[in-house]
Amino acid sequence: MSASASSLPVKARALLALRALPPLSPILHRVIASLAHEDVSFAKVAELIEKDMALAGNLLRLVNSPLYSVRGTVSSVRHAVSILGVNKLRNAVIGLSAAQMWRSLRTPPGWLMADFNRHSVSVAILADLLSQHLPARDSVGAFAAGLFHDLGRLLVAIGLPAEYKQIALLCEKDPRGSAKHEVHVLGTTHAELSADALAVWNLPAPIRAAVRYHMRPGLDPEASADGIALSRILHAANAYVGPTTVSFCVMEDAARGNESSLESLGLGDQVSGVLSEFENELAAIQPYF
Repeated sequence: MSASASSLPVKARALLALRALPPLSPILHRVIASLAHEDVSFAKVAELIEKDMALAGNLLRLVNSPLYSVRGTVSSVRHAVSILGVNKLRNAVIGLSAAQMWRSLRTPPGWLMADFNRHSVSVAILADLLSQHLPARDSVGAFAAGLFHDLGRLLVAIGLPAEYKQIALLCEKDPRGSAKHEVHVLGTTHAELSADALAVWNLPAPIRAAVRYHMRPGLDPEASADGIALSRILHAANAYVGPTTVSFCVMEDAARGNESSLESLGLGDQVSGVLSEFENELAAIQPYF
């Protein structure tokens, strides 16, 4: 880091780490635009996917997985698009594109990228499913919100190594106080950093708000509006999934959630069905992360 960059506030230095990430692909840019309800041609998106051999291959493998139980073999992207539908296509492209982005990153000792990816995609899938079974607002962005809710943690790990190490030492002594340690060291939380990073990427405001308030959804200004706020759904999904190991990252709270986090949303007897769908979708997409 240059001398001028090192003099910047912590939040600015963390956001500079976005430059270390691979640039968003044209496909991902177009899919992100669709999250803002812009008039996006999914035929055009299919055409773009066909030009990305890795993404196209992964998409076809996903569609041909047992999750979709299609007869015969799907061998064209356009056929895959017709099977997935708009929302599932959107989620698949965002998820598979993110997997490609993360794969080349160099992270500090103690950071387990495979577990970070597994946690992120798990929260994304569960948040998306919950939003489909509830009177949720802004449900179209649930998957993206879940996938990127911990982006701030990744930015700290790769962009602020000294601060990351300091938080790690604090978390070793008090694993359940990660948010408190973040504020002490950074003056902000990973949720705030994640939301600010998504603003740089031009993700829609409802997604940024859900990410910003996912640790404390009661502070979301939209929490009292009609319907269930996306921040509350994201909070419940994150609480249920919990860390996939003792901690994929020293900044992750050690507590693991349970079904009560989902029942608090008013799902009633739908909980078991949602969790069954969750396990099936996770099993299908997890190999790509």
